Amino acid sequence: MNLADAHVSVLLSEAVDALAIRADGFYVDGTFGRGGHSRAVLQRLGPQGRLIAFDRDPLAIAAGQGVGDARLTLVHSAFSALDDELARLGVQAVDGVLLDLGVSSPQLDDAARGMSFRFDAPLDMRMDTSRGQTVAEWLAEASVGQITEVIREYGEERFAHAIAKAIANARAGGAVATTGQLAALVEKAVRTREPGQHPATRTFQALRIFINQELEELSRVLPVCVSRLRPGGRLAVISFHSLEDRIVKRFMRDESRPPVLPRRLPVRAADLPAPRLQLVGKAMRPSEAEVAANPRARSAVLRVAERTEAP
Repeated sequence: MNLADAHVSVLLSEAVDALAIRADGFYVDGTFGRGGHSRAVLQRLGPQGRLIAFDRDPLAIAAGQGVGDARLTLVHSAFSALDDELARLGVQAVDGVLLDLGVSSPQLDDAARGMSFRFDAPLDMRMDTSRGQTVAEWLAEASVGQITEVIREYGEERFAHAIAKAIANARAGGAVATTGQLAALVEKAVRTREPGQHPATRTFQALRIFINQELEELSRVLPVCVSRLRPGGRLAVISFHSLEDRIVKRFMRDESRPPVLPRRLPVRAADLPAPRLQLVGKAMRPSEAEVAANPRARSAVLRVAERTEAP
């Protein structure tokens, strides 16, 4: 295994424990990565158990081919295709879904992917390198307003407009085509820095999230997960930044409460439809030991909910 293939799954035992795996159950790993969580699930499944693992990254799917377990089905697709893929496979319901969000270490550490300012490489950032627009291609045609909106919304960057103008001015002399070019532009445009953080961190995060439609994919798949879970089935989601976690937290909260009706509507609380989810425990974070061993785990949050009997 080379450096680009190295990946340490965050909250590994906590996430797999949270699924409360049944030996003969059917489970979904929405983000195979390099298979850490998937392998742990397979270890707990019996001969009749089954796991379907999704990933947009062709290299992740290629790595999964080496698992060599007939109980594992790999799908080269974003997890937002969960409903269609389960239908294609003839699966009506599952016992658990795990979503490990964000970007994997192999994607960050492979310079050719263009996701990190640590390397000077083509400005790509796509999780699925077989399709879609690269960041460089988008920056070449986007307006200052569009760039500002993306960096502000997905990166929560207060210097978004200054960065967007710097990009627009620079591309007048040629395309902003590499990570090094972009990082240098951002570094000049960001007037103050957060301690210990490169000034381009928020911009790179924003552009990656945007080009891969990460938040939209998450918002689409969460309702599908609930509709596909059997009663008693678990949904476990690991988030790595506040934008992801906010979506997950609000979704699980709303699905675990009865619907809100107009105040004067003559409906008794006992007659309200039962919620489809029940929260399981509190949000979990990595231990100090895990963060010390894997600093990229420091921002991770695991939230878990269980499907109720409600239709």
